[in-house]
Amino acid sequence: MEIKKGIGVSPGVVISTAIVLDAEDLAIPRRHIEPQQVDQEIKRFQDALDKSLVELNDLRAAVTVKYSKEIGGIFDFHIGILKDPSLFEPVVSAIRNQKVTAEYAVSVVLRRFASNFQAMSDRYLADRVKDIYDIERRILHNVIGLKQESLGQLTYDAVVIARDLLPSQTAALDRTHIKGFATDVGGRTSHTAIVARALGIPAVVGLGNLTAEVSSGDTIIIDGNRGVVIINPDDDQLVEHREYERKREAIEIELKELQNLPAVTKDGHVISLQANIEFPEEVNDAVARGAAGIGLYRTEFLYMASASEPTEEDHYRAHADALKRLDGRPLVIRTLDLGADKYTQAKQVVPERNPFLGDRSIRMCLHNIPMFKRQLRAIMRATVLGDVRIMFPMISTLMELRQAKMILNDVVEELEDEGLPFRRDIPVGMMIEVPSAALMANQFAREVNFFSIGTNDLVQYTLAVDRTNEKVAGLFCPAHPAVLTLLRDVIRAGHRNSISVSVCGEMAGEPLYTLLLLGLGLTIFSMNSPDIGEVKKIIRSTTLEHARQVARRVMSFDSERQVLHFLREETRKIIPEVF
Repeated sequence: MEIKKGIGVSPGVVISTAIVLDAEDLAIPRRHIEPQQVDQEIKRFQDALDKSLVELNDLRAAVTVKYSKEIGGIFDFHIGILKDPSLFEPVVSAIRNQKVTAEYAVSVVLRRFASNFQAMSDRYLADRVKDIYDIERRILHNVIGLKQESLGQLTYDAVVIARDLLPSQTAALDRTHIKGFATDVGGRTSHTAIVARALGIPAVVGLGNLTAEVSSGDTIIIDGNRGVVIINPDDDQLVEHREYERKREAIEIELKELQNLPAVTKDGHVISLQANIEFPEEVNDAVARGAAGIGLYRTEFLYMASASEPTEEDHYRAHADALKRLDGRPLVIRTLDLGADKYTQAKQVVPERNPFLGDRSIRMCLHNIPMFKRQLRAIMRATVLGDVRIMFPMISTLMELRQAKMILNDVVEELEDEGLPFRRDIPVGMMIEVPSAALMANQFAREVNFFSIGTNDLVQYTLAVDRTNEKVAGLFCPAHPAVLTLLRDVIRAGHRNSISVSVCGEMAGEPLYTLLLLGLGLTIFSMNSPDIGEVKKIIRSTTLEHARQVARRVMSFDSERQVLHFLREETRKIIPEVF
């Protein structure tokens, strides 16, 4: 038995038999051709390109029908690359001028594309390298005439173990028999991770050398909740995880019964449970699971799913779609959180040395006001369609907040001059994600209508731990007393200034922290939709006074170990099936 720790990118636990995919790296030798063969090689390339486009259009259509337009839109990037003259012309030029085979020219040009992507330190952009490899693999298969291997025809249940899964491979997985996957490399932001979440199968990535340690036929446990993979578990581990699966099935039935009940404590205090979403289609699932609204609407998908920057109308249509599905429930739209680990087309020619501390989020928007205004205009136009609230991310200084509000005021004046309808009373809030904002919460509270605490980044910046780096994953802990002190102080500042405070980071959806957050005075939790049920069960099973007692005890501890142990024991009394 061996336990491997990686990055959980899609929740769930599965025990099944492994299928190990060999890494496919086609060796393409440099082979010269005769001058009279040039036109023939160019035709081979053109035919392969045409066939690849047909395949990708079919794949996009199938994925759109099966999952959503946004998931299908991932392959717009692939199609856009195939149609781009910057791919076609260099390949034809290499064939014609260097007198080389079509496959060699394709390999050289696309590897050069990949190198250009990898040279940038943006994590989203780095993850797009896999899309380039996916495109190269598809064209080469069609040039050479190889049959693409498929995992769509399995006749037995299995989990896939691979060096990496390309987006098209992931989208083609047969959910009937593929119960999960784990890979050596990868991150939370890749298209592969996005597709895995859409598939609804457990997935763990960033496991290092997993493929070297697993053989096809091995028994594997994939725990997408904790980011753990267990190779050939012993009897005790199998019993434990099978029991865990059984308990999860039982509790899911119980949680389903709570979906339409209010999140109210036993002593009558009403709590608002909201959802975090990336795509408008996710609203339906959130509402079905009992969400009172959307507390965090991430808008970056419009950039991820397209080869060009979205227009004002692209933004407006997405917001309008989400509001229609919400049917009057609130929608908190976070303005663009691009940069660092987020992909954007308009990236610097010279990469930043440390993008996580660089030109990201609100800083990037303030440096690209036309782009910022496009989204703000779309948001303001959407205010007449429902309960819209606007939220600025990664605010670290009062000047940044005031500049953002000033640009919003400029947009309001422009829309007024143009005679376009909008609501003036839109609530404006900010995310508390960096220690400077948390420490100055009282001053910020006088300038906004609400706070939303992004615990993922707040923990990262407070503890100086990259939350996407598996090497230091053990140091990333929301239970650290320093983090809890900041959370308490921000919530208190909100109360003192009569503005609402929510938590929209992963901490909000983790049942382990529900009693603590409730006891600290939090009344709005925003989380991934599947987490709503467990959090609601805890809220409905306790009193506010008990939660306050828990919070007082926790705030007396001086180590995260004490905090976690105590919270686990208290939560186990309410949901023993989970803890």
